[in-house]
Amino acid sequence: MIKLLEIRSEIAAGTRGASLGSDALRIASLNKNSSYFSDYHLELIADRNDLLWSVNPTPSAIRIEGLVEVYQNVSESVSKVIAEGNFPLVLAADHASAGGTIAGIKKAYPNKRLGVIWIDAHGDLHSPYTSPTGNMHGMPLATALGINNEECQVNQVKDLTLEKWNELKNMGGMSPKILPSDLVFFGVRDTEQPEDFLIEKHGIKNYTVSNTRKLGIKKAVAETLKKLADCDILYISFDVDSMDPDVVSYGTGTPVKDGFNPAEAQEIIQQLLESKKVVTFEMVEINPTLDNKCNKMAETAFEILEQTTRVIEQNM
Repeated sequence: MIKLLEIRSEIAAGTRGASLGSDALRIASLNKNSSYFSDYHLELIADRNDLLWSVNPTPSAIRIEGLVEVYQNVSESVSKVIAEGNFPLVLAADHASAGGTIAGIKKAYPNKRLGVIWIDAHGDLHSPYTSPTGNMHGMPLATALGINNEECQVNQVKDLTLEKWNELKNMGGMSPKILPSDLVFFGVRDTEQPEDFLIEKHGIKNYTVSNTRKLGIKKAVAETLKKLADCDILYISFDVDSMDPDVVSYGTGTPVKDGFNPAEAQEIIQQLLESKKVVTFEMVEINPTLDNKCNKMAETAFEILEQTTRVIEQNM
């Protein structure tokens, strides 16, 4: 059975409004006369958005203390859903909470090798040592990989930040949770030098938009699944900014031009799901307050969500 997990945490983003992304999806469903949000059991996970009004003491990892709680809450919910024999479908606000999702999957499957497919415009490989902004939605994969990347250090990291950063990396009592060889990017096209350093150092595969189109989605996905063949289970994290904002809308926190079109995004997800190894799917970073076409991003994302859900059900 599919269970929806909703986390409205936006403390790790640089702009406000991602916490309203799930509401925007609901509006899109109502406008389609869809019963989606009454058909599936939904659990709302506690956030720490109250910290948005507080003074931040950790500039290289903004609101990291609250994010530790978010990781714990998301991890517990994801692992519980899996333990009950169900499929977690996570609807998240900013992408930082994905680190908690990964921690939850590993808590449920401590002895299984996890592969991650990250469909996103961004690499999200920063750490407090390297982040140019301190916004932690750019750091979830570094927590899962257990990487500080001190070779590219540009920030002085306070003791409190380091303490909480280590808590994030070791969430669930294990670090690393994934191997660089078990991470595949689709659509990443906006990275900084410290992330490029890690991608090159570890040989992380990135199917860029142009490369995916040249190769063909079917072949790109087949190569991905072959690369991750030694993984027992897979997790797909879909950031809507992987799509082209000029084609869809600018209704996401960090839009980047020249992304996938919605049909391409859907096809990538659908073909990945056909592997039958996928145990969790996540959709993130819808921000209706930034949408230049009314609610177009959420409407597009909802179409993908409905189709994705149907494929997951067929595979169960």
